[in-house]
Amino acid sequence: MNCNEYELFCLILNPDKTAKALRIGKAHGSRGATVLRARGTIHSGILNFLGLYDETRELVLIGADKQTANEMRKAIAEELEMEKPNHGIGFSIPLTNIIGTKSYQENIEKKVEESPMDYKLIITIVDRGKAEQVIDSAKSAGSQGGTIISGRGSGIHETQKIFNIEIEPEKEIVLIIAQNDKVDDITNVIRKELHIDEPGKGIIFVTEVTQTIGLFKGK
Repeated sequence: MNCNEYELFCLILNPDKTAKALRIGKAHGSRGATVLRARGTIHSGILNFLGLYDETRELVLIGADKQTANEMRKAIAEELEMEKPNHGIGFSIPLTNIIGTKSYQENIEKKVEESPMDYKLIITIVDRGKAEQVIDSAKSAGSQGGTIISGRGSGIHETQKIFNIEIEPEKEIVLIIAQNDKVDDITNVIRKELHIDEPGKGIIFVTEVTQTIGLFKGK
């Protein structure tokens, strides 16, 4: 089996939906998942006014072969009613290689193909406290919002600080799914306003996504 037949299936859900999604995934062949706490940034003015808006999100990561991922995706989308707005987002990322698990024995190069989808995933890693600026910059270029995950850096700049008895700065990871025709504008404005080209200011990745669910153009 070619490695491009494996995918990382990603779900961004309200926490009360995660357990159900995991049960559905297991019933359709999932061998396990990783769940990360995150927060969303697509706000509703009315809900905020009423005090009902909850930013808390969970990011669910499931590695699977393409057939299993398709079956999980269809079942989860149907049972969680993800065709409706604000019921979660799902997408898959093609995997180049799988290392560190006996569940998949193949170690095969990915065949490079043109992405057939209308979307790409923009991943921006910045110092803690800068994520909202990333979101605001992206929105000015047409983004509808994103998901923020907390992390911790361990690169050369942070290592030097450790030797000086300073604590590693915490990082924030911003995930933004954008339409292909907006990706360059969004990445360029983030790059400019966050000074990404300066050492230690951050990094941006852009990767293909496949089989998206829960995304609505023009929201």
